[in-house]
Parts: sequence; structure tokens; C-alpha cells
Amino acid sequence: MNRRAFLRTVASGATVAVSASTLSGALDTPVASAAGGPLIPAGKTGIQLYSIRDQVARIGFRRVFEELSRIGYCEVEFAGYGQGSVGPITVPEIRRLLDDNGLRAVGSHVGLSAFRANLELELDRAEILGTPYIGTANEPVTADKRTVAGYREAAAEFNRFGQAAAARCLKWYHHNHSDEFGFAADDPSVRLYDVLLAETDRRYVYLEMDIYWAYVGKHRFPGFEPIDYVKAQPHRYPLFHLKDGNANPANPNGYDIVEFGAGDLPFRSFLKSLQARGMHHGIWEQDNAPGSLPDPPGSFGPAARSYRAIRELRG
Repeated sequence: MNRRAFLRTVASGATVAVSASTLSGALDTPVASAAGGPLIPAGKTGIQLYSIRDQVARIGFRRVFEELSRIGYCEVEFAGYGQGSVGPITVPEIRRLLDDNGLRAVGSHVGLSAFRANLELELDRAEILGTPYIGTANEPVTADKRTVAGYREAAAEFNRFGQAAAARCLKWYHHNHSDEFGFAADDPSVRLYDVLLAETDRRYVYLEMDIYWAYVGKHRFPGFEPIDYVKAQPHRYPLFHLKDGNANPANPNGYDIVEFGAGDLPFRSFLKSLQARGMHHGIWEQDNAPGSLPDPPGSFGPAARSYRAIRELRG
């Protein structure tokens, strides 16, 4: 038995394993949508587990997945594979819990330091989980290297990660915050995000646009429209973070993070303007959800309300 066959056997248990390439192809196929249809298909509505990290640490993956399935989510994006004080759990055990609850892993955020330390281990974990996408939410460089040369060096590293992922039929991606849209310290005429896109190989490096942070970037570093990046290279943006923000001039970011549907960001027009509807996965994230009130306390309340608001987005 070769390496990939072994990993698939471990992941599947008693079930039939589905290859990452087959899953990726199925998930990436655009879905025809009626004029008034959902802007994010039900099967591609997901959640970034960082949003409910309080619940993962309090009750563990098993009960969290049961609740997410009850709410209606179909996909999850990981932000680590631990469950706090609940106790240790292995990646194959997490995969079985996903399967038991009819959930799919669509992506996983891994620190750049982990990729640098053991890239193959992280790709092994992605294969076991059955996720078609694996990537990072770290800025490509440290704050002291926000230069053209620094971003070119980071792009070369991303290309290497992406090529290794492609060899496993996986897709490697980067999730933005706002600093990536800033200007190079050594050339104020150059936007760093433009360097990243130009220097990364579109065959191997994909992007997850966090729409909230892209609009924060527009507020802090004016001169671009987030949707224009997606329109120019739609195939490079398979994943969106659906994080809402309420305009607040007193906030240096320009917006406060709020539940989806309670803010001012133009999600409907943003998604409606995409030509290939159904090609992108919509992943809800709310950084401050664990402290949310009212009842039920914690992050499950925002998770359920935000899911309903996403499902109400119609063309």
C-alpha cells in the first residue's frame, strides 16, 4: 500500500474514501442559478471554526459538529486541530466526526511556521480530513519586511507550498487581512497585494478573500475595489470569508465586526456581480462571536443567526 492509499484508508474508516481531486472538482463546478436564487448555494455555506472557538474548547468537536449540522452548515474550515480542555483528539478521529455529521472540511488555516517546519505533515492532515484546500491566514511577511523584495520572496515560498500541495491534488491558499493592501515601504506607489498576485503562480497559489478585511484595507489604503480583484481572476478566489462590518468612523479600521446581516458591507451586490455564481464557497467568520449576547450565550447564537442571513442572500 502506498502513502496516499494508506492515508485514505486511515481517513475513511469503514466508509469509502473519496479522493481530494474528485472532491475539489465537484466543489469547484459552477452551479446554474435562477435570477432570484441563493447567492451562496446551501452546499457551499460554511463556517470558520475560529468563530466558535469557545465552543470547541468547551464541548469539543463532536458536539460542535452536531450543532453545526443542526443549524444547517455543510462545510467547515479549520483553525487548528485541538479541542482545549475536552482532551486530545487525532485528525482521523476528527474526520470520522465530520462524516458522522454530514459535514465536509473545505479548508484549513495553518501557520506559516508549521508549513516551514513540516510541510508534508500538514498536507497529510489535509488529505485525511478530505479538504480540497489548505492554506494560511498569516501575512506573507513580518512587519519589517513589507517591501517589494520581501513580498517577492514570500511569493516564491508560496509557490513552493502550492506546488507541493498540487502534487497531492490539493490547492494551497492565502487568506488576507488588511495590511496586505498597504503600500511597500520602499516604494509607496506599489500596493503589496498586487506584488503577491503578480509573483505567485496562478496554477498553484489561490486566494481566500476575507471581504471584511478587504474593505478595511480599502479604508486604510484607498485606491482599489475588492471586487475588482475577484473579477480579474475569479478562478483564484474559490473561498470567501463572509464577515460583516458596521461602519464606525471612530474605529481606525473604519468598521466594527458584527453578525452577518447586521452591518454595512455590500455583500449582495458583491456576490451578485460575480459571473460564475456557485463557484465560490461562502465561509462565515466573526472574530468576536465568542463574547456575544443575548441568549444563547457564546458563539452558537451568532452562528445560527448568521447562517440564516447568508441563506437569505438572493440574486
